[in-house]
Amino acid sequence: MSVNADLEQALHGDDLDAGLRAVARLRRLVERLEAERVAAARRAGWSWRDIAVRLGVTKQTVHRKYHRLLEG
Repeated sequence: MSVNADLEQALHGDDLDAGLRAVARLRRLVERLEAERVAAARRAGWSWRDIAVRLGVTKQTVHRKYHRLLEG
């Protein structure tokens, strides 16, 4: 089964356990992708504000979440 088929099954299927596990996997993937892209943007010289605008959050939110990991 493809990833898209797995996601469709999780979204529309009757197996609540599988659906919730899929949500947890997606959340971890999104968190990792965000962290990697934020780190790349900072290395490229982007400001916290520039990153926050793209993520649709406040500068304070993105700074609080990542500044220790990236500048600590």
